[in-house]
Formats: sequence, C-alpha cells, structure tokens
Amino acid sequence: MLRLFADGSTVVLQGLHRLWPPLIEFADQLAAELGHPTQVNAYVTPPSSRGFSPHYDVHDVFVLQVAGEKHWTIHEPVLRDPLRTQPWADRAGEVAAAAEREPVIDAVLRPGDALYLPRGYLHSARALGEISAHLTVGIHSVTRWAAAESALDLVRTLAAEDPGLRGSLPLGVDLADPAVVRDDVVAVIAGLREWLDRVDPDEVADRLRARTWAQVRPEPVAPLAQSGAAAALTADSVLRLRRRLRCALRDGDDGRVTLLGGRRSHSFPAAVRPALAELLAVGELKVGDLPGLAADEQLDLARRLVFESVAVVPDAEVPDAAVPDAAVPDVAVPDVAVPHP
Repeated sequence: MLRLFADGSTVVLQGLHRLWPPLIEFADQLAAELGHPTQVNAYVTPPSSRGFSPHYDVHDVFVLQVAGEKHWTIHEPVLRDPLRTQPWADRAGEVAAAAEREPVIDAVLRPGDALYLPRGYLHSARALGEISAHLTVGIHSVTRWAAAESALDLVRTLAAEDPGLRGSLPLGVDLADPAVVRDDVVAVIAGLREWLDRVDPDEVADRLRARTWAQVRPEPVAPLAQSGAAAALTADSVLRLRRRLRCALRDGDDGRVTLLGGRRSHSFPAAVRPALAELLAVGELKVGDLPGLAADEQLDLARRLVFESVAVVPDAEVPDAAVPDAAVPDVAVPDVAVPHP
C-alpha cells in the first residue's frame, strides 16, 4: 500500500460514518436535519497526484478539506440530477468533452475550506505540493423518482390481485413477433393504469419513508446483555432510545398506536401513547418515569421496547456464564461508495 501511495495512488477510507465515533455523530445529526441519508469517506492523495479523471456523482457531496491543498476543477453537468441508475461511465464521451470546456469553478481548497457539489456536476482534483486529505460527505437525496418507484412497487402488489392480469398467454404463442402479443400488452397497460389510479398517496409516502429510513443503520445492540437487562428491569432502570433509530408515532383507526422504528413498525394499545411520546421526545427515561402507566405496565412496556431493539439499557452487561456477546445491527441497505479524488 505504501508503494502504491508513493507511486501516486489515493488512499480511500470508506464508510467512516459507521467506524469513527465523531463522524458517526456528525453524519447522523446532519442526516436528521437534512432529511436525507448521509455517508462519509476520506481521501488521502500524495503530492502532485490526481485521483479520478473528470466525472460526476449521482448524489450531492460536501467536500471538507482537512490537510494539505487540492486544486479542484468543476464543470457544468452533462445530465442534471442523475439517478443511481445513470452513472457517469454511461456518458464517458460526453463527460470527457464537457471537461475540455471552461470550468465554472477553478479553485484551491485549503484546510478548513468546504466545497458543495450538487449531483451531476463534473469534477476532478489534484493534490498540490504536499499530501492532501479531505472528507466527502455524501448526501443521498430522496428524489421524486424514489417516490415513483414506491408507487410502482405498490401497484405491483395491488395488481397481483387482478385475475385478468394473472392470466396466461395462449399456447404456442410466438414471443418473437410483437404483433402476436400486442393486444395482451395493451390490456396489461390499461389494467395497470387503472390500478395506478387507485393508489393511495399516503401509502406511497409511507413506503418512501420506510425505504429511506432503512438506509440509516441504528446503533448495534448486544442481544445477550440487553436480554439479561430486560429481565432485571426495575423502576429505577434507565431506558434509552436506540441511537440513530428513526422513530415516529401514528394513531390508528383501530384505537391502537403504531410506533414506526426504522424499517419496522410496532403496534401498541393507545394507553401507552403518552409514555412512548415522552421517550421519543427526551430520548432517555427511568422506567418509573414513563407517564400514564401503572408500575407493572411500565415494566411490561420497557421490556418489550428492549426485546424489540427500540430501546436499550445503557451499560448492560452480559449475564454470568453466558457466551461472549456480539453486537448485532439491523440489516440496512448497503451504502453506495462516493468515488472522489
């Protein structure tokens, strides 16, 4: 690795928003304020070397210069607001031609400087007379296209109940001839259009929320330690909401309340709503301070929240004679690498 670095290669440290505590906290707070998932990578480039050739990213980026100097050249997009399915490599010729034109930004970043790159803007950078290091904060914007995908996913689910759409094509059908299946395709498109008209916008919005929240990985939990702590809860035990778990409360028509937590949902009797609302508001409570519940109800609610990994008991220890505990995170959508110089 040292030889490659000496020959001009850039060292890339991926996923620091999951590995380095200060950046974990920073990225989480930024994502909560922006409403869009974030990630952080670091790039260390040897003197007088360039990383990637001119390219664009399919997400917004903030470049934060940490050490040394780096010369950045920015050009207008060849495709505005590209999606993840529209990478720059698919337009390599257009990108190369656009990079020969007059740049919109031609500047040197020094420690403490920041640069904002909306998705689609072409960019390349070269380290100057010393080692250069910068962070890239990737903002994975929630787009209208993501809402469109959520709507189409819902249509697929609903339309599967349509007997006409589930019907088989005739025996001996020749799929090589589009004219043979044209009438069936027209019928399918008409059927899907009808189902699309029945889609509930609120349900689409909820699917979009679930997809987005699934990209934010909550703090890992130690299952054996938390299980032991849940069994030993008392009124004086401290209950803390799981960090980086996106949560919200919804009242149902059935008289129950739903706690949305990350990619999962949890149904509770309406009587526990004040207790859940208070925990979500303050983040940490003693079990005996959960409002509106009797002592046994407080313990029951606290145990369920711990068992379902919505809340944790801080500083819980593995019970004696238990096997070593393991930190188990929720399954999350994999990060997308931020390819920067």
